[in-house]
Amino acid sequence: MSRAFHVTLTLVAAVSVSTGAAAQTPIGGSLGARLAGESNYTAPRTPWGDPDLQGTFTSDDSLNVPTQRPEEFGERLFLTAEEYGERVAQQTARAESLFGEEFQPEDARIGINPPGHWLELGDEFSRQTSLVIDPPDGRIPEMTPEGRERRALGAFNVDSVGSWEEFTLYIRCITRGVTGSIWPVIYGNGTRIIQGPGFVGIQNEMVHEARVIPLDDTPHVGEDIRMYMGDSRGRWDGDTLVVETRNLTDRTGVQVNGGGNRHTEDMVLTERFTRIGPDRLYYEATFNDPNTWTAPWTVGFPIVEKPTYDVFEYACHEGNNAMFNMLSGARADEAASDNP
Repeated sequence: MSRAFHVTLTLVAAVSVSTGAAAQTPIGGSLGARLAGESNYTAPRTPWGDPDLQGTFTSDDSLNVPTQRPEEFGERLFLTAEEYGERVAQQTARAESLFGEEFQPEDARIGINPPGHWLELGDEFSRQTSLVIDPPDGRIPEMTPEGRERRALGAFNVDSVGSWEEFTLYIRCITRGVTGSIWPVIYGNGTRIIQGPGFVGIQNEMVHEARVIPLDDTPHVGEDIRMYMGDSRGRWDGDTLVVETRNLTDRTGVQVNGGGNRHTEDMVLTERFTRIGPDRLYYEATFNDPNTWTAPWTVGFPIVEKPTYDVFEYACHEGNNAMFNMLSGARADEAASDNP
């Protein structure tokens, strides 16, 4: 293993708890709060007395974690030491095959990517067996009949593009939605949090999203107002920031890049941010949309503050001809079929 990709097997605060209790975290509770409690960590305070969550964080360390738990792990949320060693070896070999032994992980954040690669790397690979932490088996609940029907209707086929409206909002460089903007993907996983008295600001690197979230009892906007990122309101539950988002559209999903199965306008999203160590928060998101899934479900993963990580401008449309090329290609195919 090269020095560039040496990864310590020392357990960090985010995963050093016993797996038995943590795996049973009920929806409505907070695994992050439990992790902080079991490690005896107390978050610092802002000058006005709120738990201090400020910093620039990345979900890169969870890039290797599957969304749903492989069945062989049952209700076990964390890998054993032996299983973790295997994951480290696999991910290290993959990284070295892509970047070469001399490539430094921090180079990916200052523009020294080798040709053909925009990838980012985790350097403290997560021990979680899945991003889904509730239900306890780590599996997304079954979809409702309505949800399955919408999934079929919303399937995108690049070979038969009829309109620009058939493309996802992410492909069109508009948004990845709330959770799609923090979900670990191959690059652009930054989240910046700033705080002021009565407010929390959350900025996502991709696609350049920002929310200013009030912490008072201000009511949500009227039901006829719908937004891609919804309408968010926050409150403190001990040291955990709880953010409830309503007034969403039905144009985004909740997984990678806002993909996956689309939710309806009725979905209520509940996020939890808990500082579990000096350089890390634990992020949780509960999806409650009875029109789409037969039960609520929750994902959770650490987001980590790294000295070399910064939130860069995401100039999605700069030099981007993908939409033009796909649409013009579709029109050319149609013309060719009309005139064989």
